[in-house]
Amino acid sequence: MNVDWLREVCLAFPGATEQIQWGSDLLFKVGGKMFAVTPLEPAPVCLSFKASPETFAELTERPNIVPAPYLARAQWVALETRDALPAQELARLLRESYEMVFAKLPRKTREAISGAKPTARQSRRKKRAKKKRGRSR
Repeated sequence: MNVDWLREVCLAFPGATEQIQWGSDLLFKVGGKMFAVTPLEPAPVCLSFKASPETFAELTERPNIVPAPYLARAQWVALETRDALPAQELARLLRESYEMVFAKLPRKTREAISGAKPTARQSRRKKRAKKKRGRSR
């Protein structure tokens, strides 16, 4: 795993963005919420990402994987070495991290990212709201 590979994997997810924050950390976000962080300068950990409670418990029992500093209470894990996980497994875990963060975004944000069109029921609600506004004037 290197930064170029990480960028390729994370930025392939719909609506994913990158941002440098806290001096030299590269954050990957969706809807303004981060799902992975990697330092660009030498640091004790080389990658942190969100995990499900089950995956968090399983991963932190492995060598070179620890609860992420400052983020462990939110079920984030940190890799101490770049080869702590095979690339395929890491790509899957990054996708899961992205999906967990995406699922917690507001509905409108999720729809805007996924390009979903409003359902017929939502369209009717908007039309009714417009009619009500028009009557009160």
